[in-house]
Amino acid sequence: MEIMNLQKEYYLENSRVLLKPLVIEDISKLANIAINEPDLWNYTLNKLNSEKKLTTYITKVITERENGISYAFSVFDKQNQTYAGSTRIYDINSVHKTCSIGYTWYGKSFQGTGLNKNCKYLLFKFAFEELLMERIQFRADKNNTRSINAIKSLGCKEEGILRSNMYKPDGTRRDSIVLSILKNEWISSERKKLNDKIEASY
Repeated sequence: MEIMNLQKEYYLENSRVLLKPLVIEDISKLANIAINEPDLWNYTLNKLNSEKKLTTYITKVITERENGISYAFSVFDKQNQTYAGSTRIYDINSVHKTCSIGYTWYGKSFQGTGLNKNCKYLLFKFAFEELLMERIQFRADKNNTRSINAIKSLGCKEEGILRSNMYKPDGTRRDSIVLSILKNEWISSERKKLNDKIEASY
């Protein structure tokens, strides 16, 4: 696979949110949420519930960014002037022009506030219009109804279920739902729909 040039520091921003490249210094800004909100990790593959785990996670994603396969962001809520969590573009394949979005987590007080729609609008625009991706994929635990509904509200379509496709942190296996959005769908209709939803929330 061709390695993409992701050495540049991308800052994705609108009036509500600022996405910045995730760096080691962000540990102090995100640790309170990661450590003190255990429900965040109920359906995730990583439990970042200690400063050590958060440090290991951020160190790994920085290496992946250097290798052109992943780009993780910190999420700064401009409305409340505080850090809300993190999100990531990963499995970047520049040959087939596909990627995934995930590893997204926000503190409870930011959930359901419209923050996620703003983040995903910026990420979709970045992936489709800057990285020139043709397809963005999402995967979620089949039982994570809240996350699945949030992904569908972005204009993504359900593709199917991967049965028993990975281990969860507790050692049990999970079924994963796969959803996606294509570049032509984004350009032709979903970009405007998502933007309209964002504007309606102000």
